[in-house]
Amino acid sequence: MVEAQTEDYIFHRVLKQKWQQIERGEGVYLFDTEGNRYIDACAGVHVVSIGHGVKEIADAMHEQASQVCFTYSRFLTQPQIDLAQKIDNLAPDGLSKVFFVSGGSEATEAAMKMARKYHLETGNPKKYKVISRWQSWHGNTIGALSMSGRTPWREDYIPYLLDFPHIPAPYCYRCPYGKEYPDCHLTCAEELERVIHQEGSEYISAFIAEPILGTSAAAVAPPPDYYPIIREICDRHNIVMIVDEVVTGFGRTGVNFAIEHWDVVPDIMTTGKGLSSGYTPIAATIAHEKIYDAIYNKSNAFVHGHTYGGNPLSCAVALAVQNYIEKHDLVSQCAQMGDLMLEKLAPLQELPIVAEVRGKGLLIGVEFVADKEKRTPFDPSKGVTSMAVDLAFESGVLVMPGAPGLVDGVAGDHIAISPPFTVTESEVLEIVDVLTDTIAELSNRLGY
Repeated sequence: MVEAQTEDYIFHRVLKQKWQQIERGEGVYLFDTEGNRYIDACAGVHVVSIGHGVKEIADAMHEQASQVCFTYSRFLTQPQIDLAQKIDNLAPDGLSKVFFVSGGSEATEAAMKMARKYHLETGNPKKYKVISRWQSWHGNTIGALSMSGRTPWREDYIPYLLDFPHIPAPYCYRCPYGKEYPDCHLTCAEELERVIHQEGSEYISAFIAEPILGTSAAAVAPPPDYYPIIREICDRHNIVMIVDEVVTGFGRTGVNFAIEHWDVVPDIMTTGKGLSSGYTPIAATIAHEKIYDAIYNKSNAFVHGHTYGGNPLSCAVALAVQNYIEKHDLVSQCAQMGDLMLEKLAPLQELPIVAEVRGKGLLIGVEFVADKEKRTPFDPSKGVTSMAVDLAFESGVLVMPGAPGLVDGVAGDHIAISPPFTVTESEVLEIVDVLTDTIAELSNRLGY
């Protein structure tokens, strides 16, 4: 009997002929068991903010593991207290109540329930629907997926999904109304008002949005007055404003939280990836004091939780990561290197297949088109996104494939570039050189 390979026991997310096995990481680099080196220019799905293999984090992990790793939820531990205080110091004013979970999907699910609980305790029991946007991503659990607008990932599970309304994203390059900013008067934001009236404001609990879109529409950001308008609409209709910072939180866009670019304070903020830089699974839902106070004025419990939420080991590791970011001023580093990368990638827009290069900080997107003048996307059967990612991979650079369907839920090709905040100028230039060659080669292969 032939002995099976170890990976034969893994339930893969995707089937492919060969999986490289990573052996170790160092800084912005990953090394596989065959001796190949890769620049992790996507930070492991926008996660690894401080780079791989940081000894200080491993030491903090060992120190906490030698004391206690897990406690029953009736106890507090010092790492949990200290991390919550650290997050309070980083978050916008008023967002000071931290609910720990293990991942981004759990964080958005918790936010949905917090909004519901808030309305129950403030005398509005009919409010339960969450409005979100198409071309968005809020997670894989059923509640989170119901709020998400990534059509291909929703399709298999539609029978389970909640009937939540969606509005268009603030995607100026492909304005669904055929207008241009500022003459559009931000119809995409005013659409929230229209849907609220159509659904009935008495049924709308919350509105959720990523301040800058992730891999559903890589690095799409709205005009400066979009979120202030959204905030005003939510306030007028007693709707909880939830901002999903799972990708953008803890510095990726050059500020602590991306919503700060618009000087708007949400009611609830969800976070994940960058909280621990991938050194441990942890995420957090951060509630404004007014949400917390309203719930606990009448209730003594928020009936929700996960086994590993707030465990001392994960909290200690995440605290060490946040202290490392502060110690090395990595949020500023992220802003500077992001500006450099955006500047150096901008000339790609001269190529016939590149529609836009966009982003803030170290969250940058490149969108591809078949016809630049008409802004026509490629036929999905061509697999343009996969071709771009594979060509970069062959040159030793890892970038994120954008999810299919950024244009209309079906068509649209794009990639995301989001290296660790520790990336140096020389490493930025190396990434840019590889991507310039990659996209030029892609253009040739597509016959341009």
